Amino acid sequence: MINRNPQLNKHRKLQHLLTTEELPAAILLQILNTAETFVGVTERDVKKVPLLRGKSIFNLFFEPSTRTRTTFEIAAKRLSADVFNLNIAVSAQSKGETLLDTVNNLAAMDADMFVVRHAQSGAAHLIAKHARPGIHVINAGDGRHAHPTQALLDMFTIRRFKHEFHNLRVAIIGDILHSRVARSQIHALTTLGVPEVRVIAPKTLLPNNVERLGVRVFHDMNSGLENIDVLMMLRLQKERMQGAYLPSSEEYFKNYGLTPEKLSMARPDAIVMHPGPMNRGVEIDSAVADGGQSVILPQVTFGIAIRMAVMSILAGQQV
Repeated sequence: MINRNPQLNKHRKLQHLLTTEELPAAILLQILNTAETFVGVTERDVKKVPLLRGKSIFNLFFEPSTRTRTTFEIAAKRLSADVFNLNIAVSAQSKGETLLDTVNNLAAMDADMFVVRHAQSGAAHLIAKHARPGIHVINAGDGRHAHPTQALLDMFTIRRFKHEFHNLRVAIIGDILHSRVARSQIHALTTLGVPEVRVIAPKTLLPNNVERLGVRVFHDMNSGLENIDVLMMLRLQKERMQGAYLPSSEEYFKNYGLTPEKLSMARPDAIVMHPGPMNRGVEIDSAVADGGQSVILPQVTFGIAIRMAVMSILAGQQV
């Protein structure tokens, strides 16, 4: 049987993490279960385990993201790996190097793993396709396409607070159109058996035929949040707050910003999530972000455990 999933090796084990799309539930659960074993590491006096000792991990960020890069760096160092952060956006591109030239030069330095963030969709797939055998690639966000580790830390957070997936109603609220996070969340939620996933957004911020992803579409917050167990807010980029997509950030907050009043439409024990960084007063009210139903800070903590899990699983596989 031909393996057509570039993320899996011939033994159907994970060799790259590029997207949550088409990853089997067993792989997603393996990552979540492995992350459980790493949560306790952060509570130790010595916050390290030697699983990746001697391995070289290169953080290749072709676009800035301090939060994501930092959590990958912390995760790798807690696994005892050697970590190299490269400002590729400035150094390589200013010299006219192509993406693959840059990667090939780094591979020649005996890299074991690339963590890649790029503004172009498919960049991580391209690197994985041309990577030398034994080098693993993790997609840390590419264009509008995917952000798998963010989706996985979100799934981990949901399971931590809700325990099961099969009995949940989940709403994703905000700029679905431009969000790589939303796409990865939807694929992960449906694969893990969430029976109802809703997207709530103005028509201008929804992809065409988004229903094909298996979601229910709502344009009104009050009706969309009815009986919801998990609210997943999305960050609204500043360039979307004016012009063709939205009349103003104030208008967006009025209709789609999560306030205590809108939150009351969901179930009383609903949890509120946000991938960060938050625009307070645009997509979320501070009273909600800092309130008792918010699990936004635990998401950040769990993100380190998830990225440790992904790296350790990849490093343990034979290509």
